[in-house]
Amino acid sequence: MSEFGLALAAFLAAHSVPAAPSLRARLVESLGRRAYLAAYSVLSLALLAWLVAAARRADTVSLWQPAAWQWYVPLAVMPAALFLVVSGLLEPNPLSVALRPGDEPGPVTAITRHPVLWGFLLWAASHVPPNGDLVAVVLFGTMVAFSLVGFALLDAKARRRLGPARWQALSRATSVLPFVALLSGRATLAPSRGSLIAFASALALCAWFLAQGHALLIGPDPLASLQALD
Repeated sequence: MSEFGLALAAFLAAHSVPAAPSLRARLVESLGRRAYLAAYSVLSLALLAWLVAAARRADTVSLWQPAAWQWYVPLAVMPAALFLVVSGLLEPNPLSVALRPGDEPGPVTAITRHPVLWGFLLWAASHVPPNGDLVAVVLFGTMVAFSLVGFALLDAKARRRLGPARWQALSRATSVLPFVALLSGRATLAPSRGSLIAFASALALCAWFLAQGHALLIGPDPLASLQALD
């Protein structure tokens, strides 16, 4: 449990860097934007791998009994979560997290202006039901809370960087809650070539994770676990 706590603390500390404007600015200035993003991505993946490994090695304290329906939750939610993460990273988005620079938000922001955070939140929340032990609940519950806090932090950061007028102009056609801007008529969904690539990539990733990726990278095989409970 001590290793899990240390890994979780390191992961959260590393992901607090983007929320600290002065520290991030110094790193970008010294490394360059692309080098900073590359180094930060590698560090994030390494810490996530350590966190998952530490969680698997931690003591098991069961909180509820497994049931087949619990595995259907991530199976249903993960395609949408992966689409939001992939499209959010690949499309320009000056209002939130994105790997591609740009002054105008991409089409996915018509759904939500924080697609990466929502994808992360859906991933974490959907994995709580089939993982009914204390470590898993702490891990995924912390990720959900971290994502929720990130909405406010990223909004404040973008407002400072863009200025009130530009922030107002860009954020008017988006919403934090998914689909609110679309339902209110403030945004229109116009899929682009990048959106279609992101959708296809999300489906491919889901298929790979179900076929072997989850078992190789994480440990449990979702389909085998579901079949064992049916």
